[in-house]
This record gives sequence, C-alpha cells and structure tokens, in this order.
Amino acid sequence: MWGIVPAAGRGSRIQPLAFSKELLPVGSRLDCGIERPCAVSEYLVERMIHGGADKICFVISPGKSDIMEYYGGSYGHAAIAYVVQPQPSGLCDAIFSASPLMGRDECVIVGLPDTVWFPERALAELPDDKLSFLLFPVEHPEVFDAVVLDAENRVCEIQVKQSEPASRWIWGAFKMPGRVLEELRQLWLERECRDEYVGTLVNAYLAAGGEACGVKAGQSYVDVGTLHGYRSAIGLLSEAAGAQEGGGGARVAIGWPTGRAFSYLTQQRV
Repeated sequence: MWGIVPAAGRGSRIQPLAFSKELLPVGSRLDCGIERPCAVSEYLVERMIHGGADKICFVISPGKSDIMEYYGGSYGHAAIAYVVQPQPSGLCDAIFSASPLMGRDECVIVGLPDTVWFPERALAELPDDKLSFLLFPVEHPEVFDAVVLDAENRVCEIQVKQSEPASRWIWGAFKMPGRVLEELRQLWLERECRDEYVGTLVNAYLAAGGEACGVKAGQSYVDVGTLHGYRSAIGLLSEAAGAQEGGGGARVAIGWPTGRAFSYLTQQRV
C-alpha cells in the first residue's frame, strides 16, 4: 500500500521559515533515550503506516531537498520514494505527479503533512475497494472541505471552503484503489487540469457516476499551517499525552527514519 504525502507547497501562511514547513518541529520524541524535536509530517507518515502503508511517496518541489535529507530512504519498515513537482500547482497536480508509481491493484492513501489528528489508527477504518474519506468534526468547516453524506454515508458533495457549508464534517485523508486514482487522473486531464482542489474533482467524478463514501472515524483535527494552528497542535498533543499512561506524557510511535524505536513527548514527566 502506498501513502502519498504532497509536500511541494510554499507554506506561505507560516513563513518565514529556514526549512520546509513539513519539517516544522511540533512536539518531541525520544531517540535512543535522547529527546529531540519531531517534524510535523512525521505524524502523518506514522498514521499512514498504522493504516497499512509500506511505501511512502513524498511529492516535493525542486528546492525541498531538506525533506530528502531528513527522511532518507525509509521510515520504520516503510520504504520512501520522492517525486518532484516542478511548480506547486495545487493538490490534484501533486497527487497525480506520484500516480505513475502506483499500480491499479494497489491501495493508495493521501493525507496532508501539515496536520495533526487523532485517533492515530483511524485510517484502518477506511475500506480498500472504493474511494473513501476519513472525516473529522470541526468548529469552522468553512475554512476546510466539508463533506456532505447521505443516510448511507455515501458522499453527495464536497463543499470547498464555502461560507455556510451543509456539514461540519471535513475530510482529513482519503484512500482508494489504484484504479480509482487513475480514473480521477484521467478525469482531471479531460477537465484540462483546471481542478486545483480535490473536492471539485471529486464532485465531477460523482456527477459522472463515480462513488465515494465517508467514514466518521476522526475525533480531533488541527491544521498546523498557521501560528494559531501550531499552538492548537501543541495543545492537542499535550491532551493526548495526558490521556495515556495516566498522564505520563509519552505515546509510542512507529520509529525514527533509521528504524530505531522512539516515543513522542509533548510534556515533561513530573
């Protein structure tokens, strides 16, 4: 199973940074007993691995070699590949830049590397045989892509950053077979690559007879692309840490890129 991590964006909402926004330290981890910062994109990679991914593809821009230096060729037991998107041209373009690597019979997970969400293993709830969205309830769905479902949890529409969305559930990640990824790519090409957002493309896919479902398995979701979101992520991680091990402050993760085990820390032990 593949995980696609679109990481070619400029990160203009949280600049200036001296490194790629995907490497923004959020929380910390223990590496061989030494506490070190944890890059925000590690949370997504970890969750993809929990969801079954054994191959991760980072889509990067030409100037983001620091992501390659940080992750190298593997993370835990997952192999890592890189695809270069010459110009940041939207999420659809980034996803389809990676599609040549994916077979029609392989499952593909797509997530956003500047987000932190729980539960960690929620991706395992998504089916393998259809386009499916992992949904999270939020207070301000108008700044995200709200997903409208019918009574059987089929996706009726994705409302992209609408001022008064009909749903408070937004998508945080999605999964599909490789054949559906190719169907979406072909539709995107037929539409002259004008879809920047996944939501508008999926709406066209549904209108053409495609199907998608929504799974309300998400509990909390933070976009770390702004300073407000960064602070919220720190708070969310602290709450999650306090809820485990009697508030001890640590949660076990998959592993550092070298394959060594470590734990994320978000508060000091007392």
